[in-house]
Amino acid sequence: MPLTLAAVGEENIIKRIWGKQEVKAHLENLGFVVGGAVTIINTIGGNVIVNVKESRIAISKEMAQRIMI
Repeated sequence: MPLTLAAVGEENIIKRIWGKQEVKAHLENLGFVVGGAVTIINTIGGNVIVNVKESRIAISKEMAQRIMI
């Protein structure tokens, strides 16, 4: 299921990242790697604030839909 459907405060494991190679590389640089843990901290208008690798990152709804958990 996409990251946008995860519950706030629940830790999830990234299973797959969809998209072009540039998108995958960008998300990987932010810390989103397959097998890594990600926790949603808050959602604002579909956009999400997540905790990944002990850092808080805000990503758009479109980017969050490319991250499968």
